[in-house]
Amino acid sequence: MSNALDVVTFGEAMMMLVADRPGPLEEAQAFYKRTAGAETNVAIGLARLGLNVGWASRLGADSPGRYLLAEMRREGIDCSHVFCDPTQRTAMQFKGRVTDGSDPPVEYHRKGSAASQMQVADIDEPWLVGARHLHSTGVFAAISDNCYQVSRKTMSLMRAAGKTVSFDPNLRPTLWPSADAMREGINALAYGADWVFPGLEEGRLLTGLQSPEDIARHYLQHGASLVVVKLGADGAYFDKGDEQAYVPGCPVEKVIDTVGAGDGFAVGVISALLAGLPLRRAVERGSWIGARAVQVLGDTEGLPTREELEQAGR
Repeated sequence: MSNALDVVTFGEAMMMLVADRPGPLEEAQAFYKRTAGAETNVAIGLARLGLNVGWASRLGADSPGRYLLAEMRREGIDCSHVFCDPTQRTAMQFKGRVTDGSDPPVEYHRKGSAASQMQVADIDEPWLVGARHLHSTGVFAAISDNCYQVSRKTMSLMRAAGKTVSFDPNLRPTLWPSADAMREGINALAYGADWVFPGLEEGRLLTGLQSPEDIARHYLQHGASLVVVKLGADGAYFDKGDEQAYVPGCPVEKVIDTVGAGDGFAVGVISALLAGLPLRRAVERGSWIGARAVQVLGDTEGLPTREELEQAGR
């Protein structure tokens, strides 16, 4: 296998503590330690499928940071561009447990984290553009002004180098000063991507348009070559200009936790497209992995290995 990177992502990882029982977080008696972070979820998923993945970030030189670094390395991710800063702390979050498929309560402790201190000067351009693809999300871009600039710069460098860039809006309204600022900031990033993966409600908020067809057309008109609008249990709609279609979702018996489903979807689409598979099959793979993700407690337990993917015929 070549050592060249297939995918690079920049983003914040958090140590996540998941409650041992349903109910308010303060009533939990124990917590299970997991990794969390939109970009690292995708990095883990792609690495499990056999892609060479690099992750750039900052962590604190603390026990949560050491835990996260060890977990990412265990997944086979290139962490050579993760800086452990002894003067900063690693972000954490607490997540509640739910039994009805609703969104679990989440409490973040990330303000001023090590990752939020990343700078444009941290970008190693030869390392970045040596990869085939960059995956970016609206989460990392929202945690600080400088992280937003890192997102813009990495995306522009990759496109200038003729590489592909995917972007998941992954809206976090509480991280933005206003809805208008979020709309303007996220769309500016989406307009700099080749592949855009909004959820339906995200697309409606960002564009003011209602239908998947109109949302997709909006981003195509602003420079994307492919838009996949995620429709939750109903699957997805894709449009690449000369080909459009709806792809049905994959039914599940019970939804455990919806967090991470969109990241799993991105793993499926990106991995398939980089392997040269037809677009419809890529979206079908995304829906399948997204369905796996909602049936487990953590963000990454549902992400399949290459062997599991092949056994399922995906």
